[in-house]
Amino acid sequence: MEDLVTAGLVKAIGVSNFNHEQLERILTKPNLRVRPLTNQIECHPYLTQRNLISFCQSRDVSVIAYQPLGGSSGGVDLMDNPVIQTIARKHHKSPAQILIRFQIQRNVIVVPKSVNPKRILENIQVFDFELTEQDMNDLLRLNRNLRLTMFPTAENHKDYPFHIEF
Repeated sequence: MEDLVTAGLVKAIGVSNFNHEQLERILTKPNLRVRPLTNQIECHPYLTQRNLISFCQSRDVSVIAYQPLGGSSGGVDLMDNPVIQTIARKHHKSPAQILIRFQIQRNVIVVPKSVNPKRILENIQVFDFELTEQDMNDLLRLNRNLRLTMFPTAENHKDYPFHIEF
């Protein structure tokens, strides 16, 4: 990957689902020429990833949240959470807008997925309000360490990233 950057074929290197040990291994690699610019991780109020985000940001590695709107797992739908619903009503916004704004205020890059034109437009309308400190704390308290994406076929691989806390 470093050779591709040097050759001008790619602008930057990013990683996905790296835990802090895996990322630290790369960042301290002897003769490292190109540092990873970003780490893309699952992140939403049920999986806040506080420690990993803090670790990445302290090392100048940006974080991109995937599944920022959660989706549903085992009958648990993040958008229906009463805390998120209450905050959405308070700000006259949709639950999706609250979840997107939550990541923005944490300095996490968020690119929600949608094919619905109305939702795509709604998803960008998150810069005309700010969540309060109380809102942020209420959302952070929803953490359950609930992963919606586990990659079970890779669970026995030596580099499976989810066997450690962060």
